[in-house]
Amino acid sequence: MYYHPYQRPYGNVPMYNCNEKWNNWTYPNEINHANQFDSYNAFNSNNRMVLRDYGPNSFVTNINEATKQNNTYRTALWTGNHLQVTLMSLNPGEDIGLEIHPDVDQFLRIEQGQGITQMGKSKDNLNFQRNVYDDSAIMIPAGTWHNLTNTGNIPLKLYSIYAPPNHPFGTVHPTKADAMAMEQSNSHSNGNTIISGKTPDEWVRYTEFLVNEGLEDVERGINATHILQEFILMGVLVGKGYTPEKAYETVEEWERSGESILLQQSKNM
Repeated sequence: MYYHPYQRPYGNVPMYNCNEKWNNWTYPNEINHANQFDSYNAFNSNNRMVLRDYGPNSFVTNINEATKQNNTYRTALWTGNHLQVTLMSLNPGEDIGLEIHPDVDQFLRIEQGQGITQMGKSKDNLNFQRNVYDDSAIMIPAGTWHNLTNTGNIPLKLYSIYAPPNHPFGTVHPTKADAMAMEQSNSHSNGNTIISGKTPDEWVRYTEFLVNEGLEDVERGINATHILQEFILMGVLVGKGYTPEKAYETVEEWERSGESILLQQSKNM
């Protein structure tokens, strides 16, 4: 389960007129960030939409307009238990930065501007490269290194869908520098290191299935070398974005099929 350290409950959220056109704002998102969680309404006193995190409640909005008027590097618009929507704006020449989400699939949709996206299984070999424009959709599989750069002369406006969520509930990063500083700070918040959205204890609970399977192998008398080989490989696959169950099935199939001769040999030692 993804942990939302800043989440607090909200009441019912009304539905909105998706044809409503909103004005551009001089202050990023026209939000008093210190009080952004105090408003239960989608519009402020000037009938301008407040861009904040409306999850996990039912919510309808004009995503095209919301994306275009967002002036921050990143603002979470909706965070649920299984996916998250964030709005992003990249200045000319700016990029998201080379990154990887081991256990998160990502969808990007360009609503304004142009850029170039790069992807690959290795950060040193981004062999997938495409030019992207208004209306382009980018699908990024979990475990894929990727980057997006604004190659135009106006802000590149986009929204991102993470499944599962990748940022804390209510995330607002006015600039890329703010995002980098906040992520560095959050990685050691409350003394708990956070890696890919999970604390060490959450990773322990997440991989409990593999631990139990390993204990069963011990009880069956399988030699220690084989057990360690299998479960180190499974851990590598989990780091690449596989679920523990899928990682287990994959490594077991390598052994059964003979794709891994070394696993077969160590089992018979």
